[in-house]
Amino acid sequence: MFEKVIYNRLYHHINNNQILVNEQFGFRHASSTDIASYKLTKNIRTALNNKLLVGGIFYDLHKAFECVNYDILLSKMEFHGISGKTNNLIKSYLQNRYQTVLVDLDSIKYYSEWESVIDGVPQGSILGPLLFLLYVNDLPNVISDISNPVLYADDTSLIITNSDSQMFEKDINAAILQLNRWFHSNLLLLNLEKTYFLQFLTKNTNATDLHISY
Repeated sequence: MFEKVIYNRLYHHINNNQILVNEQFGFRHASSTDIASYKLTKNIRTALNNKLLVGGIFYDLHKAFECVNYDILLSKMEFHGISGKTNNLIKSYLQNRYQTVLVDLDSIKYYSEWESVIDGVPQGSILGPLLFLLYVNDLPNVISDISNPVLYADDTSLIITNSDSQMFEKDINAAILQLNRWFHSNLLLLNLEKTYFLQFLTKNTNATDLHISY
């Protein structure tokens, strides 16, 4: 109940001050995966109709919620006006947590040693998703000048367009570089096995020969 009260106060502050970026569709009221998908496909169709080269970079993060750094999160919250006692309250909520692993083998339960949790928002909590949205809230600003980003929590999709093939390749690699720098500085790990680049084509266009570096 207490966590729900904190959530409502935080969301009220965030909503009233329009803190969350429009590119974020995850864990928000009046938003859904359908709306995020519509925005993504609309950007692609519009570019194709304008006869532009269109590419999509689809990022997946490795255990994103578990990699949230507390100092970085609290600093970002303070930047958005969540400071003083409220910031200290969130700090106490996050810190000094412990976890253990239970293995049930043939009806015999085995427990690991208790270990302190030093990173990550609490999984399955009321506050966890909202805190994560604040953590990644500045991500679109890094690449919005060269792409149309769409975020759904930790899933990041970039749509890059250009009429010139050389500039198209340059923008793609620039977006990848800038985004990788942001992930590194925010201590988030990229899952390369689930990260893809895809060029979108019409029946009358061919794929562009691109040299892309992740």
